[in-house]
Amino acid sequence: MVSNLSKHEEINLLASGADWAWPEAVRNILRPRGVNLLVASDADELIHIIGRRRIHTAIVDMDSEKSHGLATIRIIRMEHPRLPCILLTRAVGESLLGKALRLNVFSVIDKPVDMGILREQLHRLFIKKYNSYIFAK
Repeated sequence: MVSNLSKHEEINLLASGADWAWPEAVRNILRPRGVNLLVASDADELIHIIGRRRIHTAIVDMDSEKSHGLATIRIIRMEHPRLPCILLTRAVGESLLGKALRLNVFSVIDKPVDMGILREQLHRLFIKKYNSYIFAK
């Protein structure tokens, strides 16, 4: 199977600023695969980075005061409607899932984040969107 990603292409995931220390755990999943994790300090920086660099997936922390959750995803959708997004939240509920679905969020993951579930969701996303098995076990 041929990948939609070039062998020489830099693969970047962008995470919103978080009020907790999960980015280091995410780096441990990404680094062995040669994937970069960029962390934006706030929603403005996240949007700025997306406009300047090729980003393959945005991970937004719904609960962080720095990222503004769904509002950030709405802004991303205005400028980059096809950018895959994963939403992290402490309060998964029917209302939030409905809003995430309307914003075409790829996945909503409950916090605290199980890194196995995150890797599995990234694997599904990269197969579907990029025809890439970079996150296979």
